[in-house]
Amino acid sequence: MSAIFLLIGASILVAGGFLVAFLWSVKNGQYDDDYTPSVRMLFDNEIEK
Repeated sequence: MSAIFLLIGASILVAGGFLVAFLWSVKNGQYDDDYTPSVRMLFDNEIEK
């Protein structure tokens, strides 16, 4: 029974870590670019000179 409590505690810590990382990335503007992904495939094969 104590193993279940240990696993629940560990999973809550991991979920909290992912939540903090997500909120940090949103705060720093990681998801602000909503135009480039839609046109990226159009410019994939440009020849660089």
